[in-house]
Amino acid sequence: MPAQTGPLPAISFEFFPAKTEKAAATLLENAKTLAAFGPQFMSVTYGAGGSTRDRTLATLKDMVRETGAPLAGHLTCVGASKEEVNAVAQAYWDAGVKHIVALRGDPPPSAGGVYEPHPEGYAGAVDLVRGLKEIAPFEISVAAYPETHPAALNPQADLEHLRAKIDAGADRALTQFFFEAETFLRFRDRAAAIGIERPIVPGILPIGSAAQAWKFAEMCGANVPKWMRDLFDGLDETPQTRALVAATVADRLCQTLKAEGVEQFHFYTLNHADTASALCRLLGCRPL
Repeated sequence: MPAQTGPLPAISFEFFPAKTEKAAATLLENAKTLAAFGPQFMSVTYGAGGSTRDRTLATLKDMVRETGAPLAGHLTCVGASKEEVNAVAQAYWDAGVKHIVALRGDPPPSAGGVYEPHPEGYAGAVDLVRGLKEIAPFEISVAAYPETHPAALNPQADLEHLRAKIDAGADRALTQFFFEAETFLRFRDRAAAIGIERPIVPGILPIGSAAQAWKFAEMCGANVPKWMRDLFDGLDETPQTRALVAATVADRLCQTLKAEGVEQFHFYTLNHADTASALCRLLGCRPL
């Protein structure tokens, strides 16, 4: 394999709070493994409606203590007052977490998929970003959707909404996962065309369970190309083969993006370290 040339890309990793003590211990070991690659940050998600608030904060505190990596806590404003949201943000800051991934959040199933701001809450992600900047000088990341948010009126309106989040003070956008390089590259070009100058970081999802990945894709409006469905057909019954194929497919995607000038990658780890570690090495990164 030829030696890597040029500057090494910046990398970041996403985790979700574990539900059991055993799973939490495994998560922490995997986080320590990935922290050795010197990530720009590692983030921990925040469940729908704040359902994992306590576990998210506990996970972040554990990772602050054990990994030494910069950390980011996800935060949503759906179904919560400004006072409640601000209290979580302050708890993050007090725990040493100076970076927030600011999200509107998905409406609860009882709302029929329709978002309604809390009467005493933030109106949405743009308002949330502004509010967080008033609490403390947080670094802020926001979400971007290369294939358009399912609730957006149209792709252009979705892109304008991203620009509003950037203008409100966000430092970067992290994209929803996608499976073909052109999807991201076209989106990056469209964002640049309307004056978005902050980094847009591609979110990379290595396939664990194909069935689970296709379900995730349907929920967030990500297209799964036919060649990919065909490639993974039947591989959930042979996990070792699936892991090899998943790493190869994700590496091809990353290498294509890198060749097009992409300098940052955000990996959705699903709390596993093996594939993300392999992808980091293939991008030229090594444990410190």
